[in-house]
This record gives sequence, C-alpha cells and structure tokens, in this order.
Amino acid sequence: MQDYKKLMVWEKAHALTLDIYKITKSFPKDEQYGIVAQLRRSSSSIPANIVEGCGRKTNPDFARFLSMAIGSANETEYFILLSKDLQYISDNEFESLTQSTIEVRKMLIALTSKLHS
Repeated sequence: MQDYKKLMVWEKAHALTLDIYKITKSFPKDEQYGIVAQLRRSSSSIPANIVEGCGRKTNPDFARFLSMAIGSANETEYFILLSKDLQYISDNEFESLTQSTIEVRKMLIALTSKLHS
C-alpha cells in the first residue's frame, strides 16, 4: 500500500482535474449534463484510479488501476479536443490541457512499466 499523495503523477492528475473543473464552469448551461459531466468524470477518474490502485496490496493490482487511469486520460484528451472543436475552449486552453493530459499519461505508462519490471 502506497501513499498516493507522494506520487508526482497523482499531483499532476489532480491539478489537471482542478483545471478542467475551472474551465468547464464557462461552458454553455445546456452542456451541464453532456460534455461538462463527461469531461469532469473522465478527468477525475485519472487521480481516483491512482488512489484506488495505491490501496491495493500487489503491484499487478496497482498496475491494473493505472491502466484504467490511462484509459481515462485518453478519454479526457478526446473531450478536450471536442471542447475545442465546439469552440468552448480557446486554442491556448486546448494546448495547455492537452499537454497536461499527455504528460500525465506518459507518467502513468512509465509507472506501470516500473511495476511490471
């Protein structure tokens, strides 16, 4: 069992989620139960899966939850793109959020690889 708060990847994933929540406040009200809910859910699933994995007793169990976090990062990246294409976010916001998501995904992949070695 690990302390998730000591993991840099959790910190970055948590910061990404906070950014997503801030940015989606300005989305159209009719998207509250659509893209806003989907984007918030997918982004918050990244750190949530890290936390749940840290509570597991074995590395294979932890790696399984990291794999789910990677899937949520992929989903988040898509919803960020969709938000840009719908003109809900600026190009700068798109670039920043996308880079953060890619960075988190790379860190998750590296940590998963480390657990398998």
